[in-house]
Amino acid sequence: MQNLPRHIGIIMDGNGRWAKMRQRHRTFGHLRGARVARQTVSSCSRLGVKHLTLFAFSTENWLRPKEEVNLLMRILERYLIKEQSVLMEQNIRFTTLGELSRLPTALRQLLQRTVQSTAKNTGMNLIFAVNYGARAEITSTAKAICQRVLDGDLSVDEIDEAIFDSHLSSYPAPDVDLVIRTSGECRLSNFMLWQAAYAELYFTEVLWPDFSEQHLMKALHWFKHRDRRFGQVQSHELTLD
Repeated sequence: MQNLPRHIGIIMDGNGRWAKMRQRHRTFGHLRGARVARQTVSSCSRLGVKHLTLFAFSTENWLRPKEEVNLLMRILERYLIKEQSVLMEQNIRFTTLGELSRLPTALRQLLQRTVQSTAKNTGMNLIFAVNYGARAEITSTAKAICQRVLDGDLSVDEIDEAIFDSHLSSYPAPDVDLVIRTSGECRLSNFMLWQAAYAELYFTEVLWPDFSEQHLMKALHWFKHRDRRFGQVQSHELTLD
C-alpha cells in the first residue's frame, strides 16, 4: 500500500461489552481480544507498517476489580509465551512503553526477556503499552529534564521539542500518524498525548473482538486520503477569489 502510516497506535476497546452482548463473562471478551491483537500484529507486519503500539493496559485499569486485573495480567503473560516464536519468524522487534515495576514479577521478567530476545530483529517495531498513561509519561519526562538541568548537563535555553522527544519512554519511535480506537468511544483516554499531537484519529463502532483485517484496511484507506497539513496551508489557498 502507498502512503502507509509509519506509526499506528491502537486503543483496543470493547472486550467487556462484546462478551456481555453474548451473555458471557468478560473473560471471554478479553481472550477473544488477545486473538484479534495477534491477527492485527501479523497484518500490520505483512503490510509494511514500521511501528505499531497496542494499548494493552493503562494506569487507570488498576481501578478495575482485582479479579479482572489478575486475569488481564495472565492473558498478557500467555500471549507473550505463545507469540515468542511468531515474533522471531516475522522478524518483529518487541518493545514496551509504561512503568513495568508495578507488574507481577513473572510478567515483568517475561516482558524484559521478550525485548531482549527480539532486539536484533529488523522488521516492524511492536510496542506494548503496559501500565501506561501519557500524563505520567510526560511528568516523568519533565522530571528527567529538570534533573539534567540541576546536574548542569543541560541549560534551560537548550530545552526544545527535540530534547523532550528524546526523553520520552517511547523514544526513538516516531510520532503516531494514525490512532485507531474501537467500540465507538471518541477519546484518547490518556494514550500518547504528546506523540499523537498531529495524528489522524479514526474511531469505529466495531468492538475490538470483532476487529478484522478488513476493518484495518478500511482505516488505512481512510488515512490514505487524509490531507495532513501539520498546521500549514498550501500557497494556492492564500489566494483570494
